[in-house]
Amino acid sequence: MEFFLLIIALLFATILIVGIGERIKLPYPILMLIFATLAGFLPFMPEMHIEPELILPIFLPPLLFATAQRSSWSVFRFRWKALIRLAVVLIVVTAGTVAATALAFSPIVSIPLALAMGAVVAPPDPVAVDAIATKVKMPRRLTSLLETEGLFNDAMAIVIFQLAVQATLNGSEVGLEIIPQFLLGAAGAVVLGLAMGWAIGALNRFVPNLAARCAATLVAPYAVYMIAEELHISGVIAVVVTALEMVRRDRPQDSAERLTRQSFWEVLELLATGLAFGLMGIEMNQVIQEEGSNLIGFIPGIAAICFVVIAVRALWMLGTYYLPNRAKPAIPARKDALVLTWCGMRGLATLALALALPKVTADGTAIEGRNFVVVAACSVLLCTLVLPGLTLPALMRVLKLRNNEQDTKRARRALARRAEAVALSALRKNVELEELPENYQQAVRRRMNSLHTILAKDPDPHDAISDEKYTQIRAVIAKADSIQAIALEAARDELLKARREPNIDPHLVDEIVGRLDRRTATLDR
Repeated sequence: MEFFLLIIALLFATILIVGIGERIKLPYPILMLIFATLAGFLPFMPEMHIEPELILPIFLPPLLFATAQRSSWSVFRFRWKALIRLAVVLIVVTAGTVAATALAFSPIVSIPLALAMGAVVAPPDPVAVDAIATKVKMPRRLTSLLETEGLFNDAMAIVIFQLAVQATLNGSEVGLEIIPQFLLGAAGAVVLGLAMGWAIGALNRFVPNLAARCAATLVAPYAVYMIAEELHISGVIAVVVTALEMVRRDRPQDSAERLTRQSFWEVLELLATGLAFGLMGIEMNQVIQEEGSNLIGFIPGIAAICFVVIAVRALWMLGTYYLPNRAKPAIPARKDALVLTWCGMRGLATLALALALPKVTADGTAIEGRNFVVVAACSVLLCTLVLPGLTLPALMRVLKLRNNEQDTKRARRALARRAEAVALSALRKNVELEELPENYQQAVRRRMNSLHTILAKDPDPHDAISDEKYTQIRAVIAKADSIQAIALEAARDELLKARREPNIDPHLVDEIVGRLDRRTATLDR
């Protein structure tokens, strides 16, 4: 009972600290970590023991699903090189380098545990980066690269972590024999994820209730993860594939569901992040009480790991982003590499993995060095989240990076015009439009003719002429609603087709589809 009361208290504290963080301009996750750590010293606080084996099943499915559903299969075709370079190879290099550093400077003596330590601190948090990048109006070329990096870096780090933990528990070493095991498990996970995506799509077509369909997006990641674990295949890959397949099966007419689902997952991510940082604060409190003055001996190793995490990312961005662009103006490429380095903020994945690290091996022996991993994870969070988060706006001003808005605007206008052309074509084919009074026909056509303006830029919410006219139509004849819905569905379908085409930015398409969904919801009210 005390554990459930603690969970409720942490959720309420998250809501309060989010407000405090926005007022004092500090990231709320770090405030939550500090709050929970200090709260553990209060005399009336009960002693809590968090079971590590419960952390991954609780936090992993929604974390992976929330990240993957912001992407699509088309991103693989559009940015596969950046995906491999940043979300796979950089994670492996970071994990390996941190593992070597941990063996050299810390009390960790086991190679598998050191590799688990590297996997814990390797993946940047796309949610934290996106929140800060939006505020500073980062150039589109950089946000696109960071969005791509955030697709599978969590998944790759979790795979390395699980393999390393398994070796730690069994007292074995991590060798090349894990490669065929991983490939076999990955293949089975892909099949399972595709099957679950199909099943949820069929369920959504069968269930008319909007709330129930959105609830399926919460049940699906947990279900597919647990099934994968029972089958001894990769639950991580199964969840990611399920999310991507569900996105692929989105129907044009499901705009209300997409908006509701987006709001639902924003709330869920906020609460999950606050809860994870709160639990980490409690864990930190226990580590501080257990280690006492021994924490001073952790400082050299922690400092070395924090330096290595930042240095590896800086060298990687310089080597893979700046050097290949030497033929172009050198200063902009150098500035881009610096900003990309500064955006390597760690977050929820690092917390969840650190909390999931077991305390004892399979034979009951305590894992030496676990407390160091927990303290190091918190230190890396502080270094990569607080300092860059506070200084990135100033860095952008000093570097004077200019956003190439013209190219983005041209691409956005082209997609908007394309959607408008399809909507107008669907409108012309709709014979029911002729049954409306002439003034209502003109109002519907006028709205469809201005669709490109609505999609290419954020519309004025006080658009008195069009919205008032549309209100009159809705009040007089409901048929205009279905006529417009058909045209908008055609436009949305065309945009979803465009997302699968080469040389079209999938994230830009998703941005325009989101605007169309929001505009449709506004008109339907």
